[in-house]
Amino acid sequence: MQSGNYQNDFNQEPRRTLERQPSDDIQDKIVEVILFCCALVSILTTIGIVFIIFQVTFEFFQEVSFAQFFLDTQWTPLFAERHFGIWPLINGTFMTTAIAMSVAIPLGLCSAIYLSEYAQPKVAAILRPAVELLAGVPTVVYGYFALLFVTPLLRNILPLEIFNALSAGLMMGVMITPTVGSISLDAIQAVPRSLREGASALGLTKLEAIFRVVLPAALSGIIASIILGISRAVGETMTVLIAAGQQPRLTVNIMESVQTMTAYMAQISGGDSPRGSLNYKTLYAVGAVLFLITLALNIFSNWIAKRFKEKYE
Repeated sequence: MQSGNYQNDFNQEPRRTLERQPSDDIQDKIVEVILFCCALVSILTTIGIVFIIFQVTFEFFQEVSFAQFFLDTQWTPLFAERHFGIWPLINGTFMTTAIAMSVAIPLGLCSAIYLSEYAQPKVAAILRPAVELLAGVPTVVYGYFALLFVTPLLRNILPLEIFNALSAGLMMGVMITPTVGSISLDAIQAVPRSLREGASALGLTKLEAIFRVVLPAALSGIIASIILGISRAVGETMTVLIAAGQQPRLTVNIMESVQTMTAYMAQISGGDSPRGSLNYKTLYAVGAVLFLITLALNIFSNWIAKRFKEKYE
């Protein structure tokens, strides 16, 4: 009888339903609007930046012809005899970027392979944050370290100028290593374990499995990390401004002083050029070229990621 009373009491309890209330729909709409506004802010900011850059760049090309900008081999807009050839700045930018990536790619990729395939979990848990800590060091510190330590050290064996592309590029490579290594590590760890086991079943050694199975499977992520590192190097300012100097030269000698696009932009933005002057407008013209280069790299990165992306069941 007592158990029956319990059963009757249970049946008489009101059943809870999951029916949506009108207030739930209002809350969802509010959250949707807030999230849309957050996304819209970033889009509008980008549109505003692009509009201002190209508006002033258009004014620049009203005074300087495309031939002067793209065919001249000298960049001296601040001198009495003005030249507006952009190529010395592009040359300095890509020279330091090439040096940086020659350091960042092997260091970042090797560190990613070790942390993913060889390191014990406890060791990896310590080493990965330690490597990524390099990305948190201010770039001005890298610049002064290159100028005051790396350059004097290299001058003992190489005839370097005090400001040179080599020291700046080497420190940029160390700075970019965490970017390449971290993204490559995520790409390698995303490769299914079944591929590694299949490689072992076929008689491949661990090293052979890494280079013949794992890395090709993670190729899209690795290439994306490299292109992202290149974009980071192209846009770097303080390291090259301090260590590479401010001599725009069309040269391939890494032991000479060069000037990058970002270094020139930092020089002009110091306030010495009056607003609206031609010197001031060169800041936006160089910025527009830098924007287009970075945009092209990002588009290429997305294409590579889609082209070589592997899908697993």
